[in-house]
Amino acid sequence: LRERSVERPLDASGTAEAVTSALDDLEADARTALAGDRRNVPRSVSRRGQGSSEDCDADRVEVERRIHLRYEGTDTALDVPEGERDTLAASFEDAYRKRFSFLPSDRPFVVEAVSVEAIDVTPTALSHDKHQDSASSVTQKVAEVVTGPAVVAEATATTVIDAGWSASADGDGVMIVRRRTPRRRVAEGDTDVEPVRLEVFANRFMAIAEQMGTRLAGSAQSVNIKERLDFSCALFDANGGLVANAPHIPVHLGSMGESVRHVLRANAGSMRPGDVYVLNDPYHGGTHLPDITVITPVDSPDGDERWFVVASRGHHADVGGISPGSMPPDSRTIDDEGVRLDNVLLVRDGGLRESALRDMLAAGSHPARNIDQNLGDLRAQVAANAAGVEVLTTTIDEFGLDVVQAYMRHVQANATEAVRRVIDCIDGGTCRYEMDNGAVIQVAVTVDRGDRTARVDFTGTSPQRDDNFNAPTSVTRAAVLYVFRTLVDDDIPLNEGCLAPIEIVIPPGSMLDPAPPAAVVAGNVETSQCVVGALYRALGAVAESQGTMNNVTFGNERHQYYETVAGGSGAGDGFDGESCVQTHMTNSRLTDPEILESRFPVSVESFSVRAGSGGDGRWRGGDGAVRRIRFDEPMRVSLLSTHRRIAPYGLDGGSDGTVGAARIERADGDVTELAATDAADVESGDVLVVETPGGGGYGAPDPAG
Repeated sequence: LRERSVERPLDASGTAEAVTSALDDLEADARTALAGDRRNVPRSVSRRGQGSSEDCDADRVEVERRIHLRYEGTDTALDVPEGERDTLAASFEDAYRKRFSFLPSDRPFVVEAVSVEAIDVTPTALSHDKHQDSASSVTQKVAEVVTGPAVVAEATATTVIDAGWSASADGDGVMIVRRRTPRRRVAEGDTDVEPVRLEVFANRFMAIAEQMGTRLAGSAQSVNIKERLDFSCALFDANGGLVANAPHIPVHLGSMGESVRHVLRANAGSMRPGDVYVLNDPYHGGTHLPDITVITPVDSPDGDERWFVVASRGHHADVGGISPGSMPPDSRTIDDEGVRLDNVLLVRDGGLRESALRDMLAAGSHPARNIDQNLGDLRAQVAANAAGVEVLTTTIDEFGLDVVQAYMRHVQANATEAVRRVIDCIDGGTCRYEMDNGAVIQVAVTVDRGDRTARVDFTGTSPQRDDNFNAPTSVTRAAVLYVFRTLVDDDIPLNEGCLAPIEIVIPPGSMLDPAPPAAVVAGNVETSQCVVGALYRALGAVAESQGTMNNVTFGNERHQYYETVAGGSGAGDGFDGESCVQTHMTNSRLTDPEILESRFPVSVESFSVRAGSGGDGRWRGGDGAVRRIRFDEPMRVSLLSTHRRIAPYGLDGGSDGTVGAARIERADGDVTELAATDAADVESGDVLVVETPGGGGYGAPDPAG
C-alpha cells in the first residue's frame, strides 16, 4: 500500500494531471516492492506449477487506485475508486451520505491524498494440479448467485447455504452469504413480556447506543470527542423517556431526556421527517454549554406517529466564553461561559443548516473560537444519530413496531422493579454536605415500604450562588439516577424506569435549581459529584471518591483542550477503592500522550500514582494521581475542582482521603499555587502540576494489622 498527500482542490487547473501522475508513481513503486518480495521467497516454497518466484508474471498483480476526497473546510476524507470527475463526485457524495446522512450545500471538493494498493493474487490451490469431485457433496464455483438450500465445496472449506439464503462472490473472490427472505417476525400482538426476549431487547437497545458511539468517535474532528470519548449516545421512546444507553458519561445520560422532551414539546406539529435539532441550554435539559446535544426524532413514513428518538451529547472543545475551552473558573453569568443554543433546527430536507449555525456560534460578546471544529463534531453527532436510526428501523422491520415499542416499555418497567428491590433494602438517611466554597448540599432520603418508593429531598440546600457552582435541575436528576442505578446488582440499562419510584424535591431558587442567567459550568462537573457524595453518605453506601473531576482547560486563540484528571475512588464494605480512575459522573478517558503532544504544543512530563493519598481503613481508599504537563507556547490555564479544603470523607471508621492540590512550576524556578477554582497564564517551559484527591477509607483499621 502506497499513499501520497495531494491537498489540491478537485476542480483546480492541473489537479487531474497531478493526481494521475501521483497514482502512476505510486503504482510503479508498489509493483517494484511486490517484485522484490517475490525474489525473497525461497525457491523451495514457490507455488506448485507457477515456476520460480523470479518468473512470476506481472499480470498476477491486482492494483486498486483510490482518491481520498473531502469537502473544503472539513476534516473527514473518504476514499473512492479512481474515475472521471463526475464519477468521483457521485461516489464521494454517496459515501458521505451513508456516513453522515446529509450533504453539505455548495462546498467544493478537495483531493487530500491518493493511494495505491498492489495485491499479489494467490492462484487457487488444487491437489496435484487437478480438481477432485466428491461424490458426497456438490461443488460449485460461486461465480453467480447460488440460492439455498445448497452446499458449496472448496478446497479448504464447505459452506452450507440454508433455505432463504443465497451466496455470491465479491470482487476479491470472497463468498458473501445473505438472507433472502425476511426473518420470521414475532407473532402480531405478541407484546407480552417474556424473560428471554426481555434480555435480548435490553442488550439490543444498548448495542444500538454503542454503535452510535462507535460512529461518533470514528467521525469526530476534535480530540475531546475522538480520543477522550467525552460523549454519550442514547435511545428514547416516543415521549422522550430514556430507554437505553451505552456506558458513556453518567451526567449526560441522566439529563438528556429533559432536552429531548423540550424539543418535542417546542416543535409539536411543525416537525418534518428527517429533521434534526441541536441545543446546549442548561435551562432546558443541558448540563453546561460545551455539552451540545443533537436530537433526531423518528416518525412513521406518513408522519402521523412518532416511533422513537435518538440523541447524542458531546463535549465540544470550545463554544466561546471568557476563557479558551469554555470552562472559566470565574464566570458569573451564562453568557460568560459561551454561546447558548436552544432548540435550533440543524438538519432539514437532508441538508445541514451550516450557515445559520455558523452565524449563531459567531454571535455574541464571547463567540466560539473554532467554529469549523464545532461543525465537524456536529456532523459526527448527526452521523451517530443516523446510525442509531438505521439499526433501530431494521429492528422494527424484523420484529414489528408494536413489539419493539412494547419492549421499550418492558425494559423501563424492569428497571423500575430493580430499583424497588433496592428501596426494599435501604433505610434512608440524611446528610449535610459542605463544599470547599462554603455551599451546603442538604439531602434527606426517606423510604415508604408500603408503596416501595423513596423521596429524595434537597430542602435546606444553599440558595443560588453568584459563582458558577449552580447545577441545573437536569444535573441533579442525573446524579440521583446514577446513585440508585449503581445500587442495583442486576445488569440493566440505565433508563427512565430507574426514577419511576423516586420523588425528587429540589427547592426553587436553590443552587440546584438556578434561574437564568446563573452561571453553571462548575455545577455540572463539580456540584454533580458533590450531590453523589451527599447521597452515598446519607445512604451509608460507600466512602467518598475524590469528589471532583479535576477539570483542566488550557488554550489560546489557536488551541483549546479540556480534560478531567483521574483520582481515587472510595472504599466500601468488602472492597478497597481503585487508584487513578475516573469516578461517578464522569467516564471519559485521557488523550494518549502521543496524540496530545502531536495536536497541541505541550508535553506530558509524567502521570503517576499519588501514593498514600487514599484514606486508611479496613478497606483502603484508592490513591489519587499526579499529572505534569509542560507548555511549549503561551497559553491560559483554567482549573475547576473541589476537595482542596475539605477531604473526601471516610465511612464507618475509615479515614478521609487526602485533599488535592495544583500549582504552576515556572521556567524561572518560581511556583504559583492554584486555588480550587483558578486561572493563570503560562509561558513556554512552565509546568502545570495537578495532584488529585484520594478516596475515603471504609471501616476502622484492624488493630492486629
